[in-house]
Amino acid sequence: MPQIRRLPENLVNRIAAGEVVERPSSALKELVENAIDAGAMRIAVKLVEGGLNSLEVTDDGCGMTPDEMALALERHATSKLPDEAIEQVATLGFRGEALPSIASVARFALESRPHDAEQGWKRVVDHGETVAEGPAALPPGTRVRVEDLFGKIPARRKFLRTPRSEYAACKDVILRLAMARPDVAITLDHGERRIFGLQGGEGLANRVAQLIARELKENGVAIDMERGAMRLTGIAGLPTYNRGVADHQYLFVNGRPVKDRLLTGAVRGAYADMLARDRHAVLALFLELPCEDVDVNVHPAKTEVRFRDAQGVRGFIVSGLRQALATGDKRSAQTPDAGAMSRWQQEPLREEPSPALRSIFEGRDWSAPQQRVSEPSAAWRGADADVMAEPRGRAEEAAPVADDAQDYPLGIARGQVANTYIVAEAKDGLVLVDQHAAHERLVLERLKAAGAEEAVARSQALLIPEVVELDETSCDRLEEAAPKLAEHGLAIERFGPSAMLVRSLPHAIARTDPEKLLRDIGDDLALNGEALLLGEKLDLVLATMACHGSVRAGRVLRVDEMNALLREMERTPRSGQCNHGRPTWVKLSMEDVEKLFGRH
Repeated sequence: MPQIRRLPENLVNRIAAGEVVERPSSALKELVENAIDAGAMRIAVKLVEGGLNSLEVTDDGCGMTPDEMALALERHATSKLPDEAIEQVATLGFRGEALPSIASVARFALESRPHDAEQGWKRVVDHGETVAEGPAALPPGTRVRVEDLFGKIPARRKFLRTPRSEYAACKDVILRLAMARPDVAITLDHGERRIFGLQGGEGLANRVAQLIARELKENGVAIDMERGAMRLTGIAGLPTYNRGVADHQYLFVNGRPVKDRLLTGAVRGAYADMLARDRHAVLALFLELPCEDVDVNVHPAKTEVRFRDAQGVRGFIVSGLRQALATGDKRSAQTPDAGAMSRWQQEPLREEPSPALRSIFEGRDWSAPQQRVSEPSAAWRGADADVMAEPRGRAEEAAPVADDAQDYPLGIARGQVANTYIVAEAKDGLVLVDQHAAHERLVLERLKAAGAEEAVARSQALLIPEVVELDETSCDRLEEAAPKLAEHGLAIERFGPSAMLVRSLPHAIARTDPEKLLRDIGDDLALNGEALLLGEKLDLVLATMACHGSVRAGRVLRVDEMNALLREMERTPRSGQCNHGRPTWVKLSMEDVEKLFGRH
């Protein structure tokens, strides 16, 4: 019979390393967090082969004495918990596991010097064994070098990915930590190449735009909301400025980068009726709340958190995002598409003189005339319909322009192109409006204002309630979400340990298969922690109603109708994007127009 025994220290550290050090980026995250917790204002990161060969982190933090360095390499030794109140932890790290765990699976060199010391000290640990120790020459601060990660553990080494993949993961870690601390200067080198060098003291908006995309600053709105002890700051991209993947959503809780289902679901809920399901918002959100209201001791890598009032946090983020987007919701993505701009055609310049200026003797045949039958020349057919098609644009004399016309952001209508696009002149450029997409958004907002959401969500009772069998975990989630689902017209109740009883469905989707609907909602709850799917289905019904009730592409509009549409767009929330996140209007600035004609 196997006997219970106490595991040796080295094996314990290797087991802990399996939780904390999954790959080079995991070790890098722990080291940079330690540098930030040490009060560093300058951090330099160097990678070789994506961190597989080596990674080095140098900072100008408080440094450590030789005795503190020896203690830091022992398990569960930390300076970040002065007492036992772990729920009050405000630092990025607090477990005291990172350094001994990394040192147990790599060659680990630790050099440090306090600011009041004349010289530094160095300790070298090779896969758990101290192999060197002595004085070191370095400026005040700490330098950590990790080499040959998992070199003596082939079973772990073979699960690492290619240098390119590991580099991408390391870069993502640095991006998130650099975003969280715009006051800290951070540099990243990969091999002999400088990837980026960020100056400390940058504003949050500048740091975020520099790391995500420079155009986000022009195509996003700033967020600064407070509710009780909670505060939400950051920058959120306009719905028209979106991506096909959710990799450009950066979420932070009390300065800690996290990947949390509740926060991700809140973002999706905030953009629910402004983006198609396969498109994702671009944003960076920073949530601050009292330490006792959030538990960061959930995951060994500290990438997940748990909130005491999860629904309150979610509601705050959704309302904060929607209010912020309401300040810029009439805007569209401002930068004209580079591909579309490059396709503008210019009249080619003639290098040779025109035929009229050539010599009358040039190119003439002076040989004797030949006897031949000539074919009659074809008459000029430029006016024929099959040669010269009718222009697709249409303009008519505009109504008198009001005195305050220059105050209209979308300008004054000047014509219509292809019976689909309205051409308007604004004080700072040329505006093109997709009349169908714009009116579709206007109709949707009218339906919501008229209470159509409540009408769509009205319950329709089933003649015979339907029993849907599911696994017990899904039933638990659905039972917990039942009051929220009832607000949308879906009445369900528990029917035994592994079944739900469906009593009514929303009126707008009364013909939906109840079993499929509940399974989809259960999956949605597991993925996002919130039943967003049902609301999205009802939003889709409203969007379909708006689509059928809006001005169709191909309809000829009078100038007064065009101007009325433009004025209503200026008054209506979220009119800058259609129901699928596409822009309803684009603007070509006068500077861009002048560039097309070579005037700039």
